[in-house]
Amino acid sequence: MSLFTNISKLSTTIGAEINDFDLKNVSKDDVQEFRAILSEHKVIFFPDQELTIEEHVAFGELFGELEGHPHINNPNVKHPKIFELAASTGGIADEWHTDLTFQKRPALMSILKMTAAPDVGGDTMWTDLVAAFKAMSKPMQDLCSSITALHDASPHMHPEKMMIHPVVRKHPDTGEAVLYVNEHFTRRIVELSHEESEQLLSFLTKWVQKPDFSVRYKWSKNTIAIWDNRSTQHLVVNNFEGERIIQRVTVTGDIVEPFGELNHDAWGNNNKFSAKSRNDLQLIGYLDSQKENH
Repeated sequence: MSLFTNISKLSTTIGAEINDFDLKNVSKDDVQEFRAILSEHKVIFFPDQELTIEEHVAFGELFGELEGHPHINNPNVKHPKIFELAASTGGIADEWHTDLTFQKRPALMSILKMTAAPDVGGDTMWTDLVAAFKAMSKPMQDLCSSITALHDASPHMHPEKMMIHPVVRKHPDTGEAVLYVNEHFTRRIVELSHEESEQLLSFLTKWVQKPDFSVRYKWSKNTIAIWDNRSTQHLVVNNFEGERIIQRVTVTGDIVEPFGELNHDAWGNNNKFSAKSRNDLQLIGYLDSQKENH
């Protein structure tokens, strides 16, 4: 018998709300069913959950090792595995992003509790990166599956934290292709010139934001959302007044594997330097540092 008997889909591709279910009753034996429903809907919502901070952490640990945020300090809660954002201290993530893609192992999944919700506005949107890839033409799919992108933590004031990931990753649970670039952390297509990269990244980051692939959720206090960071992006719709506080635990991720064959060299500029070469300095510096480390 299924754990979930009251599931309401929120769109044809992404999002489901599950009512009449108490997350306090979940055990390790239920994890596989949770993973299956998450793979299907990518983000799931559980209203009216009265989890304490310790219960929130314990629930997250059922799915793997938890990590705190590498750069942002909590304004109120001091628990090392809870990440808190309060609107009153600037905690409004209003750019499309997948969490922590500047890391070698970006976040696997996030479990967020809305502890203070504004009366009007403050919704969050998610977009389905599997559907975004499927909707592209075959030539564009082939190109994107053969290249990589540089991500950094400059939005967190740490531009030195960088990582290269495939533009299209293979989802480790489903085997599906996932379009894996975002406007917040992705800086550059590694194999293309700066001009080419600017054009392609601009297209891709706008493409994933299409309403066709997305869902928008209106919060109420004590709703918990769980989403798969390997196949989604999200953003806060910054159109509210008053306090908005979220508390989140993050499950440590896995190595990002490419969906296709990566068969192109990094852009090298052929050692022909000019004024425009400043646009390549970040990429060249990162690639040089990786050579030194090896």
